Amino acid sequence: MKKILETPIHFPCGATMKNKFMLAPLTNTQSNDDGTLSEEEYQWLTRRAKGNFGLVMTCASHVQKIGQGFPGQLGIFSDKHIEGHTRLASKIKSYGSLAVIQLHHAGMRSPKELIKESPVCPSDNEKQGARALTISEIEQLKTDFVSAAIRAKKCGYDGVEVHGAHGYILTQFLSAEINKRTDRYGGSLENRSRLLFEITKEIREVCGKEFLLGVRLSPERFGMDLLEVKEVCKRFIKENKIDFLDISLWDVFKDPEVEAYRDQSLLNHFTEIDRKNIRLTVAGKINNGTDVKKVLEAGVDFLTIGRSAILHHDFPNKVIENPFFEPAKTPVSSAYLKKEGLSVNFIKYMERWPDFVESK
Repeated sequence: MKKILETPIHFPCGATMKNKFMLAPLTNTQSNDDGTLSEEEYQWLTRRAKGNFGLVMTCASHVQKIGQGFPGQLGIFSDKHIEGHTRLASKIKSYGSLAVIQLHHAGMRSPKELIKESPVCPSDNEKQGARALTISEIEQLKTDFVSAAIRAKKCGYDGVEVHGAHGYILTQFLSAEINKRTDRYGGSLENRSRLLFEITKEIREVCGKEFLLGVRLSPERFGMDLLEVKEVCKRFIKENKIDFLDISLWDVFKDPEVEAYRDQSLLNHFTEIDRKNIRLTVAGKINNGTDVKKVLEAGVDFLTIGRSAILHHDFPNKVIENPFFEPAKTPVSSAYLKKEGLSVNFIKYMERWPDFVESK
């Protein structure tokens, strides 16, 4: 197993990931109010690189100020962010890890009190108090995703991941439940996925064929239809413009929520796809060495680790040395998390997770 875990992953763009472990893009609320990198976020991420994650991905980083999704979010929407990102990318890469930034816009999930105006959405959403984007605003949104990728490349990142999951703006466009547009960005799946494909196509064109490019999708919740998400994946594979698909399953061992799709496990719905040379990673409750083995044996190329990466900055080393490794039992103390590189703000955020942090 050790040999398998340490076998490098080669991406179509030419980038090489030294092992099978990717740090999940985890919300951590640690950066500065203006989106610039804080020392706390720098320490959190670089410590995971030091802990031997083959690919270290930032938290969701917003490409427009209005797209902020949570307090203390790391931004990539302005040149004022370049200095921090350059320092961060350089340090991550110094440990032999790939440095990747996740490009994000929260859309209707942007808290009004945080952005100081109404959030935006593909179409008016009364429940969220969100207004519909105009065509010119959609064009600007596309431009800002691409500009953020250009900025990331300038900072020295190996690549970017476009966040199309978890009910954020690109999911909102994909969702027939949320997207009620009647123009070329609404209606059919082709139209609802248009913005996502336009963004990735332009990033590939302007950043070049040697720039690592991934897309995160989630097949359930927020109006997502599993079969539609699979069709989007197949189109990405056919067009061959990206390097990897990052599928967030919430739980890699669960069955689909929709009974009609339970002819196979949720994970198998994606591992069965002929991916050609596009790499696949999945996320969702891959907590210990046994889970790692099961998921790799299911046909996934590499693993996205969240919870256990918070508990152990060197989770890859722990599993490589012990295939039966079990992470620390939760709840854990604030002092424990502080020793693992979490700031006070991050620990406070983690208190939202049931039974993760010991009550005071």
